[in-house]
Amino acid sequence: MVPIKKRLHTFVFLFLLAACTSPAQPSEEATSPVPTAVLVAPQSTPQPSSGEAFPSPAFAPAGPALDSPLETPAALTPLPSPIIYDYRVKNVFPHDSGAFTQGLVYWNGVFYEGTGLYGRSSLRKVDVKSGSVLQQHDLAPEFFGEGIAVVGDRILQLTWQNGVGFVYDRDSFEELQRFSYATEGWGLTYDGQHLIMSDGTPTIYYLDPETLQEVRRLLITLEGQPLPRLNELEYVEGKILANVWQTDFIVQIDPETGVVEGVYDFTGLLQQAPPFQGGYDVLNGIAYDAENRRLFVTGKLWPYLFEVELIPRQ
Repeated sequence: MVPIKKRLHTFVFLFLLAACTSPAQPSEEATSPVPTAVLVAPQSTPQPSSGEAFPSPAFAPAGPALDSPLETPAALTPLPSPIIYDYRVKNVFPHDSGAFTQGLVYWNGVFYEGTGLYGRSSLRKVDVKSGSVLQQHDLAPEFFGEGIAVVGDRILQLTWQNGVGFVYDRDSFEELQRFSYATEGWGLTYDGQHLIMSDGTPTIYYLDPETLQEVRRLLITLEGQPLPRLNELEYVEGKILANVWQTDFIVQIDPETGVVEGVYDFTGLLQQAPPFQGGYDVLNGIAYDAENRRLFVTGKLWPYLFEVELIPRQ
């Protein structure tokens, strides 16, 4: 068996290699400077592949801090290295290659999906097997859609830099209300008690699902160092899963400590499906069927969505 420390070194090497060699693809989020971190990818300026004016992911000044009396960041002390997981593809499903996936939820036999890009952002209800869009609500062109979460009979959706979130009726997609936040909006999930939100930094935010106000924040760390670029989120069996933007990795986070306990390496996933024509963007989109314990992942502008099984690396 490969020692845990060596596995982490392998992961860091793969991360940096992927960040340096992956083809430039259209992406939207901008990240804020953070302290020297283990997994900071090099700056890049992806170019649009289909004529859109995509915002640059170059580093931007830090946004305004939230005043939170309940701020509880994890301590920056050295901790055990995470377990690295490989994957096995169990099923491949069609996915709309025009969907810039920002949020994905499995609920009651269907997917709910939030998509991004100015003028193309939407909330969708999607058939699992066919990938057909069963229902769709388009956002106004000034909004760049981001992560979503289902909370009872409501769906909540973030926007990127508008500072505005939407609350919809789950069945009709009728807009019920709007709410505001001081950071960028990236990923969103629900743990049964709180909404959990990411903004591209190493910090995630817990919101009261009724008042939509912050009640807690948590610093996410890998071996004691802040882990930036946390994107789409999913709550799975007591853990938080997060895409790490511009990589093929999803991290598994302890919601009590903020410590990364596992790293899922999805390198080469898209190549496990039939060849296709056209451009694509990064891995982004996690959904979980709790009843049948099925994990799904996809990406922005990907023509496929995958059901996967995780396998600890030996």
